[in-house]
Amino acid sequence: MDKYEEYFKNLLDGNKSACAGIVNNLLNESIDIMDLYTLYFQQSMYKIGELWEFNKISVSKEHLATAITESMMSFVYPKIFGAEHNGKKVIVSCPVNEYHQIGPKMVADVYELHGWDSYFLGANNPDDELFRLIEEKKPDLLALSLSIYFNLPSLIKVIEKVKNFYPNLPIIVGGQAFNWGGRNSLNQFPSIDYIEDVKMLNSFIE
Repeated sequence: MDKYEEYFKNLLDGNKSACAGIVNNLLNESIDIMDLYTLYFQQSMYKIGELWEFNKISVSKEHLATAITESMMSFVYPKIFGAEHNGKKVIVSCPVNEYHQIGPKMVADVYELHGWDSYFLGANNPDDELFRLIEEKKPDLLALSLSIYFNLPSLIKVIEKVKNFYPNLPIIVGGQAFNWGGRNSLNQFPSIDYIEDVKMLNSFIE
């Protein structure tokens, strides 16, 4: 059994201490943070999502795996927040009724790792709170995440508002929802890029 398979088995079993041991060992071996995020955290949560979608695991198991993954991410924070900052700012948010936040949290962490100040608003974020922070922080980039396809109208509504008040603010959009369609709906807006996964962020980080 390779390390990823061992990690995933323990994640599925809800064995937090075993997952922590694996992640700490990987960090001690100086694993690239992007590899840890994509090959372990992202890949395992995609698999967990598929198992839940096809009724192979319960909601409680999916929630437990999510909670464990978020706690594993915290082990990386000393390296992430120790990066030298460059003065650039990104706001990362999820529209109303979006409750999956690991993906966008990874996005915020990756930008922080590359020296940006990232402001992660979390899941189910009201539009007025987002606009208040945009006005306060004046970010160089806005990142929006969508995990549920049927919430696409909420995302489009947010983008329309942002483009109305901040037409020059670049926006990146990503999330599992777009596996079911909806990418064409983004074409109507200028300065918007679709991000398929965390690795693609390298093209949008200066």
